Amino acid sequence: MLGQKKIRAICDQVLAASPADQTEVVVLGEDSGLTRFANSYIHQNVAESNVELRVRVVLDKHPAARIGVASTNDLSAAAIRQVVETATTIAQHQKENSEFHSLPGPAPIPALDAFVERTAGFTPEGRAQVAGLICQKAVDAGVVASGAFTTGSYEYAVANSLGTFAYFPTTLADINTVVMSDTGAGYADFASLDVQDIVDRGEAIANEAVGKALRSRHPVALAPGDYEVILEEYAVADILDFLGYLGFSAQAVQEGRSFMGGKFGQKIVGENVTIWDDGLSLANLPMPFDFEGVPKQRVTFFNKGVATAVVYDSYTAGKEGKQSTGHALPAPNTFGPLPLHMAMATGNSTKEEMLKDIKKGLWVTRFHYTRVVHPLLTIITGMTRDGTFLIEDGEITQPVKNLRFTQSYLEALNNVEAIGQTAKLERGFLGGNLVPALKIAKFTFSGATEF
Repeated sequence: MLGQKKIRAICDQVLAASPADQTEVVVLGEDSGLTRFANSYIHQNVAESNVELRVRVVLDKHPAARIGVASTNDLSAAAIRQVVETATTIAQHQKENSEFHSLPGPAPIPALDAFVERTAGFTPEGRAQVAGLICQKAVDAGVVASGAFTTGSYEYAVANSLGTFAYFPTTLADINTVVMSDTGAGYADFASLDVQDIVDRGEAIANEAVGKALRSRHPVALAPGDYEVILEEYAVADILDFLGYLGFSAQAVQEGRSFMGGKFGQKIVGENVTIWDDGLSLANLPMPFDFEGVPKQRVTFFNKGVATAVVYDSYTAGKEGKQSTGHALPAPNTFGPLPLHMAMATGNSTKEEMLKDIKKGLWVTRFHYTRVVHPLLTIITGMTRDGTFLIEDGEITQPVKNLRFTQSYLEALNNVEAIGQTAKLERGFLGGNLVPALKIAKFTFSGATEF
């Protein structure tokens, strides 16, 4: 960790070296350790310490800007001058962009303490103790464990020539494991800012994955079709990931590829569904500003089923004469703004209560290899994985072979019959998702497998 003072000095060096009309500096720092295990033993421990410096320059801002971005992890004075020169050269060869208005100016950043010292200083021996517990539980049960345990500290900073400077240090601990039996599999994961949360839950994480691997042995074939389902939090996180990726971005709306387009103020999911993004939530993976240094706003996408808003960066906001909501990604990016801290409102049901009223349905642990079929209809196809069970007359009766689903996620959220009373933090490809389990009246499974 370089720390705020040193990072600010580096940013000042970049800004002083830049001849551009406007210049932005993004610093991404990481000190992390990773312990991997497979075949029920630890086989790898690695550590990474790195700092990436990203420079964006804006030339000829009026009437049309030319923008270039370059990056380096060499922080010497010569390398800093070189990365600025490279970004400037790239900008000189870009097409003019008349829709770019300006980098954002400075704004107050909310104070947020998300740095846990014991996570930052957690040792390989500490990770090995938890991983070893999982491996031993697997060996004792006659199954095989694999997985990974990561701990680290991270720092983010943004500065620009308009006076913006924002700095944020944080930590993260994340563990996941897949446990394999001869004919079944189980899964568990956990993520937190505080590694002690994982240490305290080590045995529970092991028991969840091992227990599910044993219960899923000798699965039976089940015909594809429409089934009532209980989706564990692992599967629900996938739903939020794809909704965020496909439709919760202003750029997706502006390009006519978002399911939110033309639907604001309309009910498009069930009234019991509320989903939002909040970068200040310590229950999630927080960050108080985006990669342009703009303070993050809480944005509600669905409020009791009604489509209400999407996220903006300064570029997409400028197109509509609006203000950025603080959801820019590091430049350059083709995705536009994206939500990185999504959450879904909890309900008042336990998973046991969800089971009671299901005459015939499926318990789904998680999804695998999910892909987009139709973005505007949010039709996604993918597979169940690591624990799929038949529910009959309110009880789990037997494991079933994995099924392929082809399902509109929006349609699924229109058929939510019950919502879990607690939420679990899941890491996704868009950041963190704080999600409950769901009971859904109808979920379409389009194919079967042999495993």
